[in-house]
Amino acid sequence: MSVFSAESAVQRRDDSGVYDTALSERWAIGGKPNGGYTLSIIARAACEAVGAEHPLAVSAHYLRAPGSSAAEVRTEVVRSGRRVSSARATLWQNDKPQIDALVSTGRLPSGPPEWMSRPAPDLPPPEECVPPGTEKFQLEIFDRVDLRIDPATSPFPKFTGDPTIRYWFRLHDLSEPDPFSLLVAVDAAPPTVFNLQRYGWAPTVELTVLLRGLPEPGWLRCESTTRMMSDGWFDEEASVWDATGRLVAQSRQLALVGERPKKD
Repeated sequence: MSVFSAESAVQRRDDSGVYDTALSERWAIGGKPNGGYTLSIIARAACEAVGAEHPLAVSAHYLRAPGSSAAEVRTEVVRSGRRVSSARATLWQNDKPQIDALVSTGRLPSGPPEWMSRPAPDLPPPEECVPPGTEKFQLEIFDRVDLRIDPATSPFPKFTGDPTIRYWFRLHDLSEPDPFSLLVAVDAAPPTVFNLQRYGWAPTVELTVLLRGLPEPGWLRCESTTRMMSDGWFDEEASVWDATGRLVAQSRQLALVGERPKKD
């Protein structure tokens, strides 16, 4: 079992559809578990609840920011079908709902798609890209995730003015990507609004992820971008391609904008 699989595992408690889990501090951002990581736990519970192999689509509302500690996922089977089954799955902690999600499940395809609107973006090779931080920006999750940002889009050491970030993604334990780690990949990069000089914690309010195919082994190639920032809110869209260039995940989220840095 990979480190990621072990640290995102769920254990069914009984026949009530409740799953026990523990949110690891190693997948956190300033002590709070990453949104994609928590979504992978919720998706695992939903898939087990309906007896499905893979998540197909996950739509989650982040009601509160859970902590790095024990939690439970309460599931309810909404629909059982031959091709698609759906479950509601809610992460609870300290007797309060933290994240509420609807998960469609089934079996993801493999092999080349029939049609794609655009190819994977060009990036320099991973060894020529940069890690996502500085001495002042070191987060726990990067002990588990190997992220390499295209220098042309990196907000470090200076923002670019374009809220787009392109990056390579893989797990530090070198385990190969799977549908659950794709949920982490879409939400692992620094917020795109860093490139608009809006730094700080940017909490997710809603996140929807579409899984489009089983990823082949190797680095994942990713791109995230923002369409609009207004009144303290921004959207962020992410796309993920596998080592063959197939689009394997897409996401869109609504999040709060971090604070502008104070002038000296």
